[in-house]
Amino acid sequence: MLDFGGQYSQLIARRVRECGVFSELLPHHVPLEEIKRRKPRGLILSGGPASVYSEDAPRLRPELLELGIPVLGICYGMQAMVLSLGGRVEAAEVGEFGRSRLTVIEPGCLLAGLPAEQACWMSHRDTVFQPPPGFTALASSSESPVAAIEDVQRGLYGIQFHPEVVHTPHGTEILTTFLGGACGCDLDWSPASVIDEQIADIRARVGDGRVVCGLSGGVDSSVAALLVHRAIGDQLTCVFVDHGLMRKGEGDQVIAAFRDHFKVPLVAVDAEERFLARLAGITEPEAKRKVIGAEFIRVFEEEAAKLGDPKFLVQGTLYSDVIESGGGTGAATIKSHHNVGGLPEDLRFDLVEPLRGLFKDEVRQVGSELGLPDRLVWRQPFPGPGLGIRIVGGEITKERLDILRDADWVLMDEIKAAGLYRNLWQSFCVLPADVRTVGVQGDERSYGHVIVVRAVTSDDAMTADWARLPYDLIEKISSRMINEIPAVNRVVLDVTSKPPGTIEWE
Repeated sequence: MLDFGGQYSQLIARRVRECGVFSELLPHHVPLEEIKRRKPRGLILSGGPASVYSEDAPRLRPELLELGIPVLGICYGMQAMVLSLGGRVEAAEVGEFGRSRLTVIEPGCLLAGLPAEQACWMSHRDTVFQPPPGFTALASSSESPVAAIEDVQRGLYGIQFHPEVVHTPHGTEILTTFLGGACGCDLDWSPASVIDEQIADIRARVGDGRVVCGLSGGVDSSVAALLVHRAIGDQLTCVFVDHGLMRKGEGDQVIAAFRDHFKVPLVAVDAEERFLARLAGITEPEAKRKVIGAEFIRVFEEEAAKLGDPKFLVQGTLYSDVIESGGGTGAATIKSHHNVGGLPEDLRFDLVEPLRGLFKDEVRQVGSELGLPDRLVWRQPFPGPGLGIRIVGGEITKERLDILRDADWVLMDEIKAAGLYRNLWQSFCVLPADVRTVGVQGDERSYGHVIVVRAVTSDDAMTADWARLPYDLIEKISSRMINEIPAVNRVVLDVTSKPPGTIEWE
């Protein structure tokens, strides 16, 4: 897939994978040789926010349509294809945003077997009024005279609507037709299929070298560690760094699981004082992330020197980490992840990132296949910088960490008791560092901290919606926090979705 800046680009990549075909998302300007090197079976051109007539609009290189493989243009991708091949694209009198009605004029190959009238999701102002020579117009909508086209002889297809969103009920069928029919893909890829491929790749790359893994206990680093351990056995040593930013009791659980249950060589490092000293006085969120990421690497390097100076470092980097840190697709950096954008430039290790091409839910599938227990497979995401990025707008201190740890413990206890833990993508607390509020406790004035409760639902963390927790549950959480944590006198609920917000506050 080539990304022209569309808000749904990552979602298209996920939908293609769900159809049973591995997909990779690259920037639209990626060198042609990089595309050819991958030997793709097909090409998808994503949507994008620009008008094809804007001076700074990304252009479609004609050679992309001459690779000898099928091409599907979606929204902007279709318009760019039509314009480059001599069709007519113009600004419509009325933009078309949201749910629309698609009328199939000629099913052709792409829309074969689908209803003559169907719903679809649109998001555009420019529209196609006339397809290029050799193309058949397949469908229209109220504001799009030509909403789907194909030239089967050349293997070129285009749709104005978005098949990747749930609001296009037959979108998956259209993608499957393109992937299986036009591209001839077998539709049998699954996340678990990467296990053998990654094991072979790790063995070939590492040889008989020593490897160290940064283990946090989250599903990402846990799956990465087990995958590498299966590939090279005791050539791997996991290093668990307790930076003092973990949740209550979490460090002991990680050590027990990997050292005692999985018998993976493990070194545990108590580095709380060291990290807190480095973070003293730092309030800016990106600075926190970079300090934590850099200090992690420094600790790894010191431990590595005691282990025979291994050359390789394993990390549980995911595809969403890469995208949000501005890598892979040319996307804007939303925030740097400590294991992507926060790495120091003088890194002495060669990185091994076996999960770099997978989304979170795909990693869970790999973890289950590797035998990881459900309590680890379904552990809610916890950022590498830990509670350090949940103390916002101020300095990280031991006192603030303890308050946040106690609040998080209450929240998790109640969420699990309500049977909602697996239903939520993440649920956690945020402590606005320098905010105090007046309260009344025991007939006396109090001046305490505010705890923000954040709970979201999501499929892959690229988008998220705030979770509608039951009112009685919210009341119980608030009451317990205020009663059990003396420093807290107010609890509030974050009802922001992503976008416009992010899941984490920093």
